[in-house]
Amino acid sequence: MSTARILLVEDDQRLADLTAEYLRRNDFEVSIEGRGDTAETRIQSEQPDLVVLDIMLPGKDGFEVCRGVRPSYKGVILMLTARDEDFDQILGLELGADDYIAKPVQPRVLLARIKALLRRLPSGGPTPSEKKEQVFGHFRISQATRTAHLDDTPLDLTTAEFDLLWLLATHAGTILSRDDLLQELRGIGFDGLDRSIDARISRLRKKIGDDPENPARIKTVRGKGYLFSQHDWD
Repeated sequence: MSTARILLVEDDQRLADLTAEYLRRNDFEVSIEGRGDTAETRIQSEQPDLVVLDIMLPGKDGFEVCRGVRPSYKGVILMLTARDEDFDQILGLELGADDYIAKPVQPRVLLARIKALLRRLPSGGPTPSEKKEQVFGHFRISQATRTAHLDDTPLDLTTAEFDLLWLLATHAGTILSRDDLLQELRGIGFDGLDRSIDARISRLRKKIGDDPENPARIKTVRGKGYLFSQHDWD
């Protein structure tokens, strides 16, 4: 298995050096970039496996970088946000970030989150459990190829969006709570405040042509969670 390549976008040079050294000791290949505008160019040209992206950057902030690279970058974006800033976290997810983590962050916590996100990237060959495809009318999603199609048109999904959509589709007709989804996707429970699932559901609804005012394909069950419809795909 090849070494995962990480681009650390952080303008605090001392913090960046310490973080990079810790990650390198844990067998990652790490490059550092201190400017947002330069980072955007590097992400698009180098296509690292994962980007750790701070928000406050010279040149361009992390939100601008995320928005700029997401259409052409298929790797993982982990944003570093201010602690307890819900707006930062939700905006990052709306712009296509795969996950966020609040600063200041302990290196071991950052390492664990990076490993969890990288485990969801496509591997060289699917395991037997991955050789699955779910089909609902004109919608098709495949774990083997990590692709989803609606009316034979491929959906442009981030890694995190695909994981959530696959989880919902494989439990079609079953209500999944936010706690269920967070436990499965991020290994944490729902604290009553985390809006990451809601933001990602909102993005998915737009991509699958669901009515945001009256969604039929991914339904909200008030007080309980979300339900992926087995119907309404024709």
